[in-house]
Amino acid sequence: MATTLYHEPVLLTETLAQLNLEPGAVIVDGTLGGGGHAAAILDRIAPDGRLIGLDLDGDAIAEASRRLEKFGDRVRLVQASFRRLDDIADELAPTAIDGIVLDLGVSSHQLDRPDRGFRFSPGAESPLDMRLDGAGGRTTAATLLANLSVEDLERVFSQYGQLPGSRRLARAIVAERDRAPLETAADLIDLISGLGIGRGRKHNPATLVFQALRIAVNDEMGALEEGLQAAIRVLRPGGRLAVIAYHSLEDRLVKHTFRAAERGCTCPPEWPACRCGLRPTLDILTRRPISPNEDEIKRNPRARSARLRAGMRLEAA
Repeated sequence: MATTLYHEPVLLTETLAQLNLEPGAVIVDGTLGGGGHAAAILDRIAPDGRLIGLDLDGDAIAEASRRLEKFGDRVRLVQASFRRLDDIADELAPTAIDGIVLDLGVSSHQLDRPDRGFRFSPGAESPLDMRLDGAGGRTTAATLLANLSVEDLERVFSQYGQLPGSRRLARAIVAERDRAPLETAADLIDLISGLGIGRGRKHNPATLVFQALRIAVNDEMGALEEGLQAAIRVLRPGGRLAVIAYHSLEDRLVKHTFRAAERGCTCPPEWPACRCGLRPTLDILTRRPISPNEDEIKRNPRARSARLRAGMRLEAA
């Protein structure tokens, strides 16, 4: 199958700076995509630095494999979620891991492939799939729309899409599927348009609905929560973690996870002494997230919402 170009790596210069790369380092790219960040990292950690690249999408692994072929055995690619970082680091990391980068969300390649179902252009006959791992075992968006209750659909749209009118949309979906299944992007867009929810707001309501379904299909928030904790665990003291988020749900989870790791202790503040025994494990390097500059946004409009946060692993307690 022919492939389209993967997106230009977002916040590349800033990400490389936060990772503080040195020759010989061992780095994990947990969201490989087309290998843009990975190629730049491998150049920086030459001549003998190694990179482990992970991605759920087999297309991404194939594209990155071609792009990174010139780096030879300095690269190991695995089709897997970054939520498995503990196991993968145990199996593949030759030494302690010096840096991890996570570039979250969906690649331009995935968005531009009609057969993947992420597209929400009017009239699009794309199947409502949305699985990041392609034809993997996880359920599709069409299956969720066909089987979830009104309450569960409302929760998906309100929690993951922050969609005004989530209850009304959920009820409309259940009523519509009794007449005919919602199988394509066009089916869902027509239903959303007919309800008029979110009209006049900044974001197209279809964008929020498709985002919510994609997050639910792939358990993206669960994977991110587990992946962040695993990343902090497997980094060596002094190692760096850089995370690029594209919507507020992701960025908020990254921010709160970083703050909790920096704080360590979870005891109530009114207690005179710590009883939990937890110690700080991360030093936050970006007190405010780093955003793309105007030049990058002009080159790559999809970078507009990107936010980069970074932290450094502290000595083990």
